[in-house]
Amino acid sequence: MRILLIEDDTVLGAAVRDQVMADGHSVDWVTRLDAASDATKGAVYDLILLDLMLPDGRGITFLKTLRSHGSVTPVIILTALDQVSDRIEGLNAGADDYLVKPFDLAELSARIGSVARRYSGNPNPIVVHGPLEIDLAARSVHREGKPVPLTAREWALFEAFLARPGQLLSKAQLEEKIYAFDADVESNTIEVHVSRLRKKLGPQVIDTERGLGYRLGRP
Repeated sequence: MRILLIEDDTVLGAAVRDQVMADGHSVDWVTRLDAASDATKGAVYDLILLDLMLPDGRGITFLKTLRSHGSVTPVIILTALDQVSDRIEGLNAGADDYLVKPFDLAELSARIGSVARRYSGNPNPIVVHGPLEIDLAARSVHREGKPVPLTAREWALFEAFLARPGQLLSKAQLEEKIYAFDADVESNTIEVHVSRLRKKLGPQVIDTERGLGYRLGRP
């Protein structure tokens, strides 16, 4: 997924960014609400991680503005505000989850996965696709009962296809899903990852529409 992180604490922000990237997602990190507003206008995000106390305003205001404009992007609040009233305010403003600082980074990863599955319409973490059994929560794949190790990038790409079965995804869309906006992406990177996925998971796992893009193959 492509994730927008809005956090002004540089130490925590770096830790969250590194954790989320290690999970295979791309992360755009900003420290101010004005930069966050610009980011949402220039890119489509699958999820937003939102601090509530930013140098130029309150995250709640940003969240309410997003929702008032019709945005349905999932939002997880990350904040030191731990009163029940704060949680109620955040959830009522349209947040999908609320995580109080300090939090365990592994728990953050689990919550990101849980929210993403709910939005995909399938809260079940186990997906069966032909001979493949995929555990979205554990980020693991078995082919005919045997484990298939995937790199973080390979998993992120495969997950993008699983989230949109049957949908044609262009090379640019896939790059946007797995790389941050300032990443240096080589022209054949997606082709290389798709080739590796086919070798590991089977040649039919991803279909190619020449000149248009790729889609998840039929089971």
